[in-house]
Amino acid sequence: MQPAPETSPVMSQDQPHTMREEILINVTPQETRVATLENGMLQEIFVERVKNKGIVGNIYVGKVVRVLPGMQAAFVEIGLERTAFLHARDLRQRNDEDPQLQQMDTETCISSLITEGQDIVVQVVKDPLGTKGARLSGQISIPSRNLVYLPDSEYMGVSQRIQEAETRERLLESLNRLKEESGVIGGFIVRTAGETAQDEEIQSDMHFLVRVWEKVRSRRKENRVPSLLHASLPLAMRTVRDLVWQKVKKIRIDSRETFELVSGFALELMPDALERIEHYPGGRPIFDLYDVEEEIQRALQKRVPLKSGGYLIIDQTEAMTTVDVNTGSYVGVRNLEETIFKTNLEAAATLAHQMRVRNLGGIIIVDFIDMSVDDHKEQVMRTLERELTKDRTKTQVNNMSPLGLVEITRKRTSESLERLLTEACPACDGRGIQKTAETTCYEIFREILREARQFDAEKYLVVASQVVIDLLQEEESTGLADLQEFIRKSIHLKAEPTFHQEQYEVVLM
Repeated sequence: MQPAPETSPVMSQDQPHTMREEILINVTPQETRVATLENGMLQEIFVERVKNKGIVGNIYVGKVVRVLPGMQAAFVEIGLERTAFLHARDLRQRNDEDPQLQQMDTETCISSLITEGQDIVVQVVKDPLGTKGARLSGQISIPSRNLVYLPDSEYMGVSQRIQEAETRERLLESLNRLKEESGVIGGFIVRTAGETAQDEEIQSDMHFLVRVWEKVRSRRKENRVPSLLHASLPLAMRTVRDLVWQKVKKIRIDSRETFELVSGFALELMPDALERIEHYPGGRPIFDLYDVEEEIQRALQKRVPLKSGGYLIIDQTEAMTTVDVNTGSYVGVRNLEETIFKTNLEAAATLAHQMRVRNLGGIIIVDFIDMSVDDHKEQVMRTLERELTKDRTKTQVNNMSPLGLVEITRKRTSESLERLLTEACPACDGRGIQKTAETTCYEIFREILREARQFDAEKYLVVASQVVIDLLQEEESTGLADLQEFIRKSIHLKAEPTFHQEQYEVVLM
């Protein structure tokens, strides 16, 4: 397996031949959002904010600050808030089909490849996620419309998504011939978009990519360490380069300025796509027009309803995402096994769609409803695998366990939609639950007892939310009176509208 081209939400892999009837680009001064639609249904949503722009694909010159032989990894300072992570296997170009190179990658100690204090040119392959720094690679790859350039490798290849043997042979022959004629140094991979590219287009891309790399090398000599040598294209440009296929009918942009920039970019690199790019001048927001805003809001909910009446519960944690399948109100028309089978079939298709929309990554554990018929289990797994083939991002599915659990891994290159658009609740610290008002009352009683043993106050003032104060004055009034008698001090109550249900203060007066 060769290094993928830029691994951003839009460009992590070459695209499959999936019908995407329309691509919508919504632009505001603060952010750019791209939605891909298939048969009018939202398939993917990408967000790039000015204040938190993704850096996947960026090339930096950095300094190695720490080498960890035990982890076969190093930390590299590239000028970000946190040091970035570089694994030994990402330091050099590899060919996974060559056992000798595989063994070399496994056995070669990272200490023999880099040293602390060394300057190194690296490329970001994963944005910083949560508390983790960016993931780096020493395998530089620069994509264009039809090709990916590997300046440090001599590998020549064709995207695995181009499966027709005759087409692959033709493209590889053209690629090698054009490289030899041009005298270009480095390796190239034909992207899926280059399947129908003519020799002139491939050669033009070659020269363009070499010029980009020469600029990177020249900046490397001039710039201090650490520093940025090459920035990835903005989201709107990447969309045109990576997602505009012959099967895409329209790409609509609601910003005149961005429309003109994208049109100029397309005119230079892919004039055949120019007629499909249009400006949307309507007064109604473009995402509202296609119900994308509503879909985004639904994608932030844990509960996903199924048409049959069943539902999924999707819960993201730091370690993994869990998905629970439930029959809900669906009772079927025959028997319990048939009801469960139909619910699981629908859940499999819905889950694959939700994974794309929510950009779920890492380990995903699906708890299907237990089925007793082996043929039903096989059909559910086939449905899941078939639906996952529509996903651009690499996924792997393991067999269903005896308990009905299925483990899916999906390559994670950026934050999920939930992580990008939401944050931990300050009231519950991200638990998704809160203590009952009754629990808070009893905590207040215990706190007053602690304070009474340590300090000699004349009286106490309890400041809490309205619901807690109401409970203290009504149902817990007897307990409050008993406490006052026990400590022989008066306790006063005050409601604070800004306090949440778990928040309180005991003030000594």
